[in-house]
Amino acid sequence: MSIKDLRELSVSELENKIFDLKKELMDARFSLATSQIEDTSIFKKIKKEIAQTNTVLKEKEEEKNMREREDE
Repeated sequence: MSIKDLRELSVSELENKIFDLKKELMDARFSLATSQIEDTSIFKKIKKEIAQTNTVLKEKEEEKNMREREDE
């Protein structure tokens, strides 16, 4: 999923996406431990997507806080 697509999601959708990605990372670790996975580059891809999603989530939270401060 691209950054542009992530920015179109709501805060709750982003939080769910992070949860799902962390679950996917955990499943991949279990697969590695049981020798069911050979391509270890998947770890880097999942971690990168988690970081991107966290960044977009923080941006949205900061925007919300800025709007609240302006309303005061």
